[in-house]
Amino acid sequence: MDDSVSFIAKEASPAQYSHSLHERTHSEKQKRDFTITEKQDEVSGQTAEPRRTDSKSILQRKCKEFFDSFKRQLPPDRNSELESQEKNNLTKSIKSRHLVMISLGTGIGTGLLVGNGQVLGTAGPAGLVLGYGIASIMLYCIIQAAGELGLCYAGLTGNYTRYPSILVDPSLGFAVSVVYTIQWLTVLPLQLVTAAMTVKYWTSVNADIFVAVVFVFVIIINLFGSRGYAEAEFIFNSCKILMVIGFVILAIIINCGGAGDRRYIGAEYWHNPGPFAHGFKGVCTVFCYAAFSYGGIEVLLLSAAEQENPTKSIPNACKKVVYRILLIYMLTTILVCFLVPYNSDELLGSSDSSGSHASPFVIAVASHGVKVVPHFINAVILISVISVANSSLYSGPRLLLSLAEQGVLPKCLAYVDRNGRPLLCFFVSLVFGCIGFVATSDAEEQVFTWLLAISSLSQLFIWMSMSLSHIRFRDAMAKQGRSMNEVGYKAQTGYWGSWLAVLIAIFFLVCQFWVAIAPVNEHGKLNVKVFFQNYLAMPIVLFAYFGHKIYFKSWSFWIPAEKIDLDSHRNIFVSPSLTEIDKVDDNDDLKEYENSESSENPNSSRSRKFFKRMTNFWC
Repeated sequence: MDDSVSFIAKEASPAQYSHSLHERTHSEKQKRDFTITEKQDEVSGQTAEPRRTDSKSILQRKCKEFFDSFKRQLPPDRNSELESQEKNNLTKSIKSRHLVMISLGTGIGTGLLVGNGQVLGTAGPAGLVLGYGIASIMLYCIIQAAGELGLCYAGLTGNYTRYPSILVDPSLGFAVSVVYTIQWLTVLPLQLVTAAMTVKYWTSVNADIFVAVVFVFVIIINLFGSRGYAEAEFIFNSCKILMVIGFVILAIIINCGGAGDRRYIGAEYWHNPGPFAHGFKGVCTVFCYAAFSYGGIEVLLLSAAEQENPTKSIPNACKKVVYRILLIYMLTTILVCFLVPYNSDELLGSSDSSGSHASPFVIAVASHGVKVVPHFINAVILISVISVANSSLYSGPRLLLSLAEQGVLPKCLAYVDRNGRPLLCFFVSLVFGCIGFVATSDAEEQVFTWLLAISSLSQLFIWMSMSLSHIRFRDAMAKQGRSMNEVGYKAQTGYWGSWLAVLIAIFFLVCQFWVAIAPVNEHGKLNVKVFFQNYLAMPIVLFAYFGHKIYFKSWSFWIPAEKIDLDSHRNIFVSPSLTEIDKVDDNDDLKEYENSESSENPNSSRSRKFFKRMTNFWC
């Protein structure tokens, strides 16, 4: 049997079986960790010495461990125990609590908190809500499909960027990997520029100072590896979610006339200046911005190789995505539309250069007479921007590592140190981050628009490729006669949900092309600069796709379903047979008790089953 295939007992089993399995797994893990430590000491030529407990010795040991952590990881063939672990070199440091916060809060930054002001001005309140609503339907289908694949391929470095190469077509996988890597590399300077723009709400001091401070801060966080990233995101995302909850409460109070200038607002701005700014074309401008705003939610899958228990954490995170869609995005967007008119001079992208061009969240509170709260909101927005910059510095190097392991980039970039950090890829990401120092130039908002042009459309390509991969995965499972019981988590939207996501993504691309060749603010006239600002990612995808086809002389456009490899790299989930459970458990009394209890009180049993189903669905 191929070493890349792992078999995991998945379905429900009696309590003693689970307990004994947990104890056995825990003892084996302790034994393995001890053996690995011994092997590492042998390889490094060190002998075990009694550890001294004085402060100087502890400091020296910690310093030595820190510098040794940057050395290359031990090769698998020199340690059989290491070889039996995951195929990738990334360390498993991300816990379930980290992943829940990552799924809820990662990506809440520039798109939602800052960029929404620009599309509110071009689409109007009804157009903005409608665009986000359609994007939300697509996103939920995509995340469900991605959760199913993410658990099957949890140990695959690069994760969802490699699904198309395995399940659809290697050329498509290459194109998606390239454009998505470029996206995360450009998101870092984009967030640094946004941080400088956010700070300008308070002061006009040289923006490079704040860019440098944020840049150094996220570098320090990521030097601690995946654990540092996860802990920082847990704190950042907690702040963001608390701010969102506070904003929702305050916005409702302001709208009802209970705070600020104490004037009932209601739906005033939906009547004057109106619900739509530029008709359907204005709505089309929202689609890519909404995709960019929702972007980053798939990082929970990119981190699958570094999660302690992906079997539990990935399904839970995928189920909680609906809370993020409804409460964090849709509700806050609707409230902003009730408090900020789309013709406000303070919105980003407005023609009035004297405006503050602040976040619509800040404008929604400050423009109605609330004095102190806008500063707190702006501070949390700054935290949100730092959070997304942190995520980009985490994701970018790992995507580069995936390309290096596939042979697309030089093998030297596949260097991973003993703490699981892709060190050379990390330095490459830092080079791209230096673009953020253009924040001091007069063309700051233009740089923001160009960086956003790469990021927003790239998100649609990666989402569409994830849905296509899920469709081909289901086709291959059916064609090869494989059971869906081998899948640890089944997408709640199913096979047709992925088709719906693909169709919506294609619709978005067509609408974005229309907006690119006939821009809203150019009175329908073609402008080359505006075209590339709206459609820059498309030429990159086409060049990478056909370049790969020509270089490898591969002219087939998809892998036949019967030839898709469903074994390599995949976790196959199987249930233990009843006889095996009886051998391990042999707890007939427990079974008889459960059966007698359910027969004596069938209503109680049905009630428990109902609540269990509801809990499993929502949590």
